[in-house]
Amino acid sequence: MSAQPTFEDAQRELEQIVERLERGEAGLDEAIGLWERGEELYKLCVGKLDAAQGKIEELARRVESAKP
Repeated sequence: MSAQPTFEDAQRELEQIVERLERGEAGLDEAIGLWERGEELYKLCVGKLDAAQGKIEELARRVESAKP
């Protein structure tokens, strides 16, 4: 299994997929494959954003609890 792409790499690849699909460059089979890859990348990006939000909220709670 290969390493997960960074958020930025996944977002960039997803943007490229969307552009290709919008331009109609791919045949049907390739378009389906691109769509499936796009769904994977979207889920990965949402997961990373959710994780980052959770970390930020936890840090904010720590700051609040540390206030005198």
